[in-house]
Amino acid sequence: MNAIAGIGIDLIKMDRIDRAWQRHPERFPAKILGLDELRVFQARAGRDRARGVRYLATRFAAKEAFSKAVGLGMHSPMWWTRMQTLNAPGGRPHVVLASPLVEWFEARFGAAHVSLTDESEYGAAYVVVESLKESQ
Repeated sequence: MNAIAGIGIDLIKMDRIDRAWQRHPERFPAKILGLDELRVFQARAGRDRARGVRYLATRFAAKEAFSKAVGLGMHSPMWWTRMQTLNAPGGRPHVVLASPLVEWFEARFGAAHVSLTDESEYGAAYVVVESLKESQ
């Protein structure tokens, strides 16, 4: 197993995300979510607004946690839509990166692992990034 190169965590209040979405119903989700995330969000929000808020909040938290784990914050090449957290067929979340972030990341790190959780008031994400070199 590779050594851990970075860890990031983020905790977000659901009402903060809900208020931002209410103020900017089209612009806010489009600014935060990648295209694949946006499709899932629209389907979930269309069925139940609360599910939409939870999805938006956990993806927001995942992007923040990832940016902390890699040490960039929201500075280039990191940007909201360039890091997506999608679900594998079994439901397990995984990180999907887009250019130019993917090239920057692959030159510096191994795999990225993400875990998400949400409750009525909070959403959270935890990201662990592996180093490129195997530990001895």
